[in-house]
Amino acid sequence: MNEWTPIAKEYDPLKAGSIDGTDEEPHDRAVWRAMTARYVPNRGVSGDPHLTLFVARLNLQTTEEKLREVFSRYGDIRKIRLVRDLVTGFSKGYAFVEFKEERALVKAYRDANKLVIDQREVFVDFELERTLKGWIPRRLGGGFGGKKESGQLRFGGRDRPFRKPINLPAMKSEFYGEGQAEKRERGWSRDWKTRNRDQRRSEREWSRGWAERDGARHSREERSRGRERRDRSRDRSSKKQRDEDRH
Repeated sequence: MNEWTPIAKEYDPLKAGSIDGTDEEPHDRAVWRAMTARYVPNRGVSGDPHLTLFVARLNLQTTEEKLREVFSRYGDIRKIRLVRDLVTGFSKGYAFVEFKEERALVKAYRDANKLVIDQREVFVDFELERTLKGWIPRRLGGGFGGKKESGQLRFGGRDRPFRKPINLPAMKSEFYGEGQAEKRERGWSRDWKTRNRDQRRSEREWSRGWAERDGARHSREERSRGRERRDRSRDRSSKKQRDEDRH
């Protein structure tokens, strides 16, 4: 807990897939892919990574000229690289802005995040590919991106920092070799669930049997009442016939 920090100092795909950085097993295939990936940063990228900002969630119509116009207010810009599709030439929605001075970089990092450019709220962070040890890009299952709908969120970055872990007693599963106390407690829990399940089953059976017995009793009573009504009707008709014969 003393070394805990909301922002990752070294990239670990397993921790990035955990909301508080304490997971011990990957919870989706993307994390597993990132853990087995062997990624080397692109050596063809030039410029100083410590003076470069990553700008994402751009409007696909935003151009380099628009980015230069916006970010030049924070300081002198050395280079802007808007990432485009190699086949179509269309923007992929993110860019890298390299400044000449660290002071301009820090100011843009602080003030340009969530700035609206071409009706889109942009996300600004430091470049991580060449500065964060162990970095794995999103296309290999890493990164700090992801959508809530897919369940593949990543944590430890500026957008979604780690939540502070809660100090709870360790409860290890059988896979990690639980102790006798944990096994005994788990056995008690299983027995209690079994007893409850058996009790509920016997209650259902007794209720079903009682309903059948009650239905049979009602059926017998209905048949008995039907016979009594027929007997009374027969007696009345015979009495009426005798009276007519007498007159």
